[in-house]
Amino acid sequence: MLYGTPTARRRDAQRNRAAILEAASEVLALGDTVALMPEIARRASVGQATLYRHFPDRAALVAAVLNYQLEILEARVAGHAEHPEGFRELLREVLHFQIELRGLVKLVRRFDATQQERYRQRVITAFVAPLRQAREHGYVRADLVPEDLSLLFTMVQGVAEATDDVAAARAAADRSVDLVLEGVFLSPGLSNGLSSPDANARRS
Repeated sequence: MLYGTPTARRRDAQRNRAAILEAASEVLALGDTVALMPEIARRASVGQATLYRHFPDRAALVAAVLNYQLEILEARVAGHAEHPEGFRELLREVLHFQIELRGLVKLVRRFDATQQERYRQRVITAFVAPLRQAREHGYVRADLVPEDLSLLFTMVQGVAEATDDVAAARAAADRSVDLVLEGVFLSPGLSNGLSSPDANARRS
């Protein structure tokens, strides 16, 4: 056997796996969960045998795609931990991302409750540090906690699944962000001038 051949095969396998995960993300963004495996193999430019060698069934593929997307999300959110002024736009971006991958979210609902809770906790944990910084600097409500964001994600998913109009779903997500971060009603403290910098800017 030639030296380096096993290493080359490992590199090829890594490239194939990465291509499959990217292709699966694209397919799920289109909402095509029926012809999932054949379409993913086509987009990844691999044979179905290669696809099934990496992921023996749909459940394994969905779990891998979810982990892949969560790693992207965690890295994106972590990059905002020291930039509290950008928390609002970060939240919008994440919600738009959720809308685009609503097909993936639907499939994840088929997982057992323990798995679903584990993934939910990963998302919430990712937001702990950025939310704390945004709260301490006055960019969000003082009483906003990570679990509130979980409610927001659930609400936006409901909107996303109620319409095929992605633009409308994004608009609803943006409105949800505004309502959650500022509240429907001002608290007594906010009415006495303790509002967020964004709210002050709109009133000036």
